[in-house]
Amino acid sequence: MDEAHKSRFSIYLGVTKMYRDFRPDYWWPSMKRDVAWYVERCLTCRKVKAEHQRPHGKMHRLDIPVWKWEDITMDFITKLPRTARGVESIWVIVDRLTKSAHFIPIQESISAEIYVREVVTHHGVPVSVVSDRDVRFTSRFWKRFHDEMGTRLHFSTAFHPQTDVQSERTIQTLEDMLRACVLDFGGSWDTYLS
Repeated sequence: MDEAHKSRFSIYLGVTKMYRDFRPDYWWPSMKRDVAWYVERCLTCRKVKAEHQRPHGKMHRLDIPVWKWEDITMDFITKLPRTARGVESIWVIVDRLTKSAHFIPIQESISAEIYVREVVTHHGVPVSVVSDRDVRFTSRFWKRFHDEMGTRLHFSTAFHPQTDVQSERTIQTLEDMLRACVLDFGGSWDTYLS
């Protein structure tokens, strides 16, 4: 269990995922209980795993995406320790249909050049973008840029992350994994981002 839970390839799986990975190859009486007991006592998991609570308020559903990378969500992970490369934030861009994501290490500011290089050149111009009301996303430049590209901008309400649940959940998972990597393997967070 120790090898399956703490290796660089598994990076601190939760109880359910670890049990499902074990099930095809191993079995013993009370296996699920033993896996749960092991994960609950993992010191690194206790330090890094965020507590997940039900979202508050009514959820306003977004339209179901029809094609990959036409409808995306964006958010930032900011205030990270500055790395040797001078980056201190991560720009998280998630496709709402396939749940695939881009994690772009950046400085505090974003630019249209990075967006075009990382998203538009690989996947085309999205039809809609969901983001929070971060000042970087509500700026006149950003709105004008997307007007020119023909992309609709949708903003979530403050403290209602269920509108933007995919990027928020992706961010929680990414933060947990990066913390675990840095705690156990050392080094800067940007070396583990890929």
